[in-house]
Amino acid sequence: MKKVLFATTALIATAGMAAAEVKVSGYGRFGLDWNEANEGAPVPAAGATASDADETNITSRFRLQFDVSTETDGGVTLGGRIRAQAENRDGSQGAASWSSPQFHVAYGGLRVNVGNIWGAIDSAPGLYLNTTSVGTGIDGMGFNSLAIQGASFDTFTSAGVGRGGVEAIYSAGGFTGHISYSKQNDTVTTAAAADTDASDGSISPAVAGGTTEGEERTAIMLSYSFGDYFVTGAYQDSSVAANDEVGFLAAGADFGQYGATLSYGTTEATDAITLVGEAEIGAASTLIGWVSSRDANTAAGNDDTAFGINYEYDLGGGATFVAGYVNTGADTGENSVQAGVHFSF
Repeated sequence: MKKVLFATTALIATAGMAAAEVKVSGYGRFGLDWNEANEGAPVPAAGATASDADETNITSRFRLQFDVSTETDGGVTLGGRIRAQAENRDGSQGAASWSSPQFHVAYGGLRVNVGNIWGAIDSAPGLYLNTTSVGTGIDGMGFNSLAIQGASFDTFTSAGVGRGGVEAIYSAGGFTGHISYSKQNDTVTTAAAADTDASDGSISPAVAGGTTEGEERTAIMLSYSFGDYFVTGAYQDSSVAANDEVGFLAAGADFGQYGATLSYGTTEATDAITLVGEAEIGAASTLIGWVSSRDANTAAGNDDTAFGINYEYDLGGGATFVAGYVNTGADTGENSVQAGVHFSF
């Protein structure tokens, strides 16, 4: 699938100083979203109590990304990334936000990121679909295609601070190794004495002070591509049980006009297997279908089969028409459809 990215580049150079590069890029996407799960659901707005969320809404996002880099006389690249984004989804207007920054140092095949990291698991080939949203439809439609269900892992976030961490990525030939680490700040609770309300005799109980340790995550990903094939494996260890012992395996192939990926994910809540098939139709169309079978390991896990289909037509100039359908496999509210346009710049 043809993807075109236009970047604005400014070169700033002074005597005895390596050139610095500034790139501005991003995308816009907008369309209609029909989601059966919205029927009878609370309106997604602060303080809303009525259960009348519309099944059909506009979904949209506008993103600006700024990447800067410079190279020392010794050939070491230093750089940073920051992102601005605003979106509307399921009838709820999201507030515009800036990401926290990511900084990097790179030399040869090694890159070290600090701050708003990508995350080893989130970078694993085969985890996401090869689409404009890396999921189904305009905005991913819940990312039910992922083989990892019921667990969180580190990823670059556009909404505020994120987790923050450090990661190292090394690539040579067809091999890529990726290790990431993050640690949230601890939460301190201030002690409060019991309080009696004289007007009605009620008593507010005492609150014990203390410190709750922030979640600590360590993840690793190894991937190797050879010819038209690739294999990858990833694993995460966490101090929070729900995100601990997360595993991922995937293998895939690209046969030119056709492609396929088989992936397996395991979490405390759910084990899942996802099969993805991709076909290029003519010179401008791409059709992707997927099915994901999930087996619950706990009462909170998914125990169903989800499936979906995504169609994209390259309009040229970085613009793509996108349509998608997802059945989540849930007992209620299981169907959703989206259609719209995605354009990169």
